[in-house]
Amino acid sequence: MSETSYVLGLVGEGISASLTPAMQEREGRECGLQVSYRIIDAGRLGLGVGDLPDLLAWAERLGFDGLNVTHPFKQAVLPLLDELSDDAADLGAVNTVVFHDGRRLGRNTDWSGYGAAFRAALPDAVGDRVVVVGAGGAGAAVGYGLLDQGAEHVAVLDADADRAHDCAVRLAKRYGDDRVCAVSDLARAIADAHGVVNATPVGMNGHPGTSVAADLLRPDLWVSDVVYFPLETELIALARARGCRVMTGGGMAVHQAVGAFEHFTGRVPDADRMSRHFAELTA
Repeated sequence: MSETSYVLGLVGEGISASLTPAMQEREGRECGLQVSYRIIDAGRLGLGVGDLPDLLAWAERLGFDGLNVTHPFKQAVLPLLDELSDDAADLGAVNTVVFHDGRRLGRNTDWSGYGAAFRAALPDAVGDRVVVVGAGGAGAAVGYGLLDQGAEHVAVLDADADRAHDCAVRLAKRYGDDRVCAVSDLARAIADAHGVVNATPVGMNGHPGTSVAADLLRPDLWVSDVVYFPLETELIALARARGCRVMTGGGMAVHQAVGAFEHFTGRVPDADRMSRHFAELTA
């Protein structure tokens, strides 16, 4: 690509503490690009899913080159796009929208970001049995990433049983019925698992609490969270105290940003450099 300047944004609720703008702008400078990245916090602006069509239209009119999309818009944005990558279509969720030649292109870097982070943090656990709590866009991406890395089995649980079922069906179409199922009993599912992932907004700033009760955490269980602001969520703190190995949401945050940067700019960023910058930001 010949462009050297980009205007980007992040759309979601409760995202004022996001480190994505700093990561993307810094990596842009390192690559010799001018990247301007803006937060569009729907909660603060009083916007909901019904405002998404207008929001995308205004972003295009204002000259944005692309948007990252997070909770609660990852699935709602699909019918507003002109093209989906195969993985985004499989997942039924988009976290990266590129505006190109008058078209809206939907991409998903959450699953690849989680997979890369997981293999780096817990390389011996890639073949484990895992429970994913949350069947929204993040949950589907985590399941996809785990199965792509080689997980033996993924059990999906959600407060909305239909959503858990739909997520499991999506994943099973790609990875097989024997490797995925929807569950409703968290205690029973965790008892049969090696690890558990929180893929809900619970634990995020503005969404206090934990999706997994402390008494379900045992020392031989590994625990992962997709939330990264704060980096030390209540779940991660509880898991550490119980002697569990943990994976914070930081790795996924960095690696999904790596993928998004490439989609937005056509340049391959330096993932190690972005990881170091993230560590500086969260020190």
